[in-house]
Amino acid sequence: MSTDQDLYAGSSETSEGRVFTVSGQDWDTIAEGLADEEVMERVVVNMGPQHPSTHGVLRLILELEGETVTEARCGIGYLHTGIEKNMEYRSWTQGVTFCTRMDYLSPFYNEMTYVLGVERLLGIDGQGDDSVPEKAQVMRVLLMELNRISSHLVAIATGGMEIGALTVMTIGFRERELVLDLFELITGLRMNHAFIRPGGVAQDLPPGALDEIRGFVALMKKRLPEYADLCNANPIFKARLEGVGHLDLAGCLALGLTGPVLRSTGYPWDLRKSQPYCGYETYEFDVQTWDTADSYGRFRVRLNEMWESLRIVEQAADRLAKLDGAPVMVGDKKIAWPSQLAIGSDGMGNSLDHIRHIMGESMEALIHHFKLVTEGFRVPAGQAYVPVESPRGELGAHVVSDGGTRPFRAHFRDPSFTNLQATSVMAEGGMVADVIVAIASIDPVMGGVDR
Repeated sequence: MSTDQDLYAGSSETSEGRVFTVSGQDWDTIAEGLADEEVMERVVVNMGPQHPSTHGVLRLILELEGETVTEARCGIGYLHTGIEKNMEYRSWTQGVTFCTRMDYLSPFYNEMTYVLGVERLLGIDGQGDDSVPEKAQVMRVLLMELNRISSHLVAIATGGMEIGALTVMTIGFRERELVLDLFELITGLRMNHAFIRPGGVAQDLPPGALDEIRGFVALMKKRLPEYADLCNANPIFKARLEGVGHLDLAGCLALGLTGPVLRSTGYPWDLRKSQPYCGYETYEFDVQTWDTADSYGRFRVRLNEMWESLRIVEQAADRLAKLDGAPVMVGDKKIAWPSQLAIGSDGMGNSLDHIRHIMGESMEALIHHFKLVTEGFRVPAGQAYVPVESPRGELGAHVVSDGGTRPFRAHFRDPSFTNLQATSVMAEGGMVADVIVAIASIDPVMGGVDR
């Protein structure tokens, strides 16, 4: 073993302190020697934005002392879409096509909060004959809960991948594909649907959709226990998650955190119960909570919430079976068209009946058709904010109208943006490896952090 004199023979004093030059020596002994000399070095490291475990384009600026994180900050300005500004130059219905692309794992929730704000300004959010039809509301609930399942599956799958649990990732994406198949069957698209429109939904369920949905529910009841078997009591999985990213109720309330992060503290705050919309107060389900306020608790909350979503989907499917043939769009043609486009049997263009009406029966209908297609409908002046409970927490759209045919302003309160405030609190004092777990437990989607 070399002596201390041999180890530090290359040391020298500089203006910045003592510098050690070593070669080929035992690093444990060197580390002990440096500790004796009270030498402390902190390194600033960039994790991301091009990093597979920072959820897209999130940049983390970490200050490290060895493997311990002494300071963590988020850099979020690496995704620019201009969605909110673009919406000011499109009709109210066209705005759905933009906002569905924000949180790309929860497109139906983006559409829903925006449409609910528009409908409140239009005065069609009540229970009267001129309001959104019951069948449309049930379809919205059905799609949102299927979307909650698909989003939570991605959260669990990617979180598992980031800690090396590749089996969890594999089965997570396996089930998500089944949900996206249902979305494609119902809306024609797997993502970015623009299906929920002011006044209702774009079109009715296709033939056989309810059977496919019920088959999916039955299959998921067999598949979800696999996650519990793999993870719930797995000592390796629990060791990586328990106590990591801890944030108690007081911290969540101070930072405005919502969703599974908040409910993992034991606080049962869920907008579907506390501020119900789309008739959620008529469905039977329970708000899932945990009491550990850590990454493991957030995983368990998401796993349990998928079971509750299956309960709601079953109830919605039963209701839709009784509403066969019912309308899915308001009767007011000024809103229904072009919110609900009449599609021909070839899937291209308008239906022949509609073309026959506007081209051969009524000049007024043709003029009205042209005006609505080019301008859209007018929304009374005012402003509205209607939040929904997305898979990540409170998602809300503040919609402002000046009485015209397009939004004067639309701004979204995205939970990913708000919840990322907790990054420093969750990460500082822990290890570098735990930063990945903490971020995954927040489940941020950077498409929603654009603003």
